[in-house]
Amino acid sequence: MKTYKDLLQRVEKFKIDQKLDLSSGEDLSIGIMNLISIEEHLFFTSQKTKDPKYIDLLDEVRTMRTSLLKEIIKDYEGEVWCISKHLLAASMRVMEVGTKELKKGDKKKANELFEKSYKLYSLFWGLNLSQSTNTKAGKTNNVAFINDKNNKTTSESVFSKLGNLVQKALDCCKE
Repeated sequence: MKTYKDLLQRVEKFKIDQKLDLSSGEDLSIGIMNLISIEEHLFFTSQKTKDPKYIDLLDEVRTMRTSLLKEIIKDYEGEVWCISKHLLAASMRVMEVGTKELKKGDKKKANELFEKSYKLYSLFWGLNLSQSTNTKAGKTNNVAFINDKNNKTTSESVFSKLGNLVQKALDCCKE
């Protein structure tokens, strides 16, 4: 069974071999989060106004979101596509609730929500970086790195491991 350390090594090798620009993927994932939110707002607006033009707009935005998500999730198995979409959507919504708590002055609650949002975002990248590196290596086990039974010296959670992986693999400041 592979560990998250094995995944990190594969991601580093993949970045070198493929000259992978993960910062663009990170930017694109944030754009996709916003498209998912736009879809949600168009749905609710269509229901509140009973105006079918919002359904038409929703369909256009969904088509765009699907196309862009394919740029990040090239190969997937099972329900990884839907899981990925929902991880991005949940991350965005939890982040938005955090900003509302921040506006209300509850920094402690806001920070708790921001941490949860980032954990969901890390799961998205952990799932999809693993999938892309396993696809290149001809492997199909895309989440085995999470269960690190060989690493008995740490009490680090899955979220912490993935958060560290995402911090090392993604650098939004690369131009």
